[in-house]
Amino acid sequence: MQVFQSDSLKSEIDERVPDLVAMRRDLHEHPETAFEEVRTAGIVEQRLRALGFEVQTGIAKTGVVGLLRGEGAGADAKTLAIRADMDALPILEQTTVDYRSQTDGKMHACGHDGHTSIGLTVADILSKKRSELKGNIKFIFQPAEEVIGGAQPMVEAGTVKDVDGVIGLHLISNYPVGRVGVKAGTVFASADKLKLTVHGSGGHGAMPQDAVDPIVIAAHVITTLQTLISRETSPFSPAVITIGTINAGTAFNIIPETAELGGTMRAFSAEHRAYLARRIQEVANGVAVALGGSCDVEVYDGCPPCVNDATMTELVYSAAVASVGESAVDTGEEIPTTGADDMAYFLDAVPGCYFIVGAQNPEKGASYPHHHPRFNIDEDALPIGVEVLIRSALNFF
Repeated sequence: MQVFQSDSLKSEIDERVPDLVAMRRDLHEHPETAFEEVRTAGIVEQRLRALGFEVQTGIAKTGVVGLLRGEGAGADAKTLAIRADMDALPILEQTTVDYRSQTDGKMHACGHDGHTSIGLTVADILSKKRSELKGNIKFIFQPAEEVIGGAQPMVEAGTVKDVDGVIGLHLISNYPVGRVGVKAGTVFASADKLKLTVHGSGGHGAMPQDAVDPIVIAAHVITTLQTLISRETSPFSPAVITIGTINAGTAFNIIPETAELGGTMRAFSAEHRAYLARRIQEVANGVAVALGGSCDVEVYDGCPPCVNDATMTELVYSAAVASVGESAVDTGEEIPTTGADDMAYFLDAVPGCYFIVGAQNPEKGASYPHHHPRFNIDEDALPIGVEVLIRSALNFF
């Protein structure tokens, strides 16, 4: 495995840290939500073109792809993809930092401003090494990760049809800055949306014997669904079923006709995901019928689990060790999360590795969870992400 000069690389990254941080803060001040990343995509396009990349825009509405062709690449050279997501969330920011969001109701509360800035910095440094590259590197800047809407259309548009491997990272606010997590297998869960409509028979609240109460049925359905996790799921196979919304009724003394439930389902394998989707429908309707009603269940596909390829994971692990030292690289069960990420679509299409970079530092106010209005990151995590990606890319060839 070819390893490029470490001291030189660290110096190159250090030189770019002021621009890296300034770029992240500018993006943080100007957040754009799913499929509205026009300004962000424009910055990405401008920087990639200035570096001499072959650039495509408007993929999946606002996605941008930049191709760096290595001058040492032969006719059968491999291509590596590096993916970063760009979108923000519809959240009113409550931090007091100078670079807080300037757009009311929108905020980078998941670190995608950092991901985009890291990706552009990696592109900058690798563009200066094109004469050394024995392959090609495709930078994929993806919209709409937060709504699980950007990755699949980018894959379907052919962005990875000529790609041999894919890597990406996620900054994590509950994982200490200075640490990197790399693990083969499933690291992010699947995510699917649930909609359950319980049908009963309305009536007077004081005469329940003459009605079929969908609210009572809904309560039993909610409780019984949890047995799919506690009784039908192995303790070694993490999964989640959460009902997050209940909507029913118009007055305190009226038994309504229907009750609607909304929720989410998470699983760590395609097989378990399919099993739970089937059993939710069977159990919910079975309970409802037993109590005199019925239940319609709709499962809306979100995204599959993120599953890392073993060979690509080993490549990234070696890069992480070279970047932060073996003692600061985790490979255990602290890495997987029941959160979801549509990086899964890229990992399904091409062997790859999605790794995590710690960004937590309570002393800097960077300890709030993702999607919290006070979310922030320790920006010392940014150059770490840059270094691991660059080492991974250089070693890939």
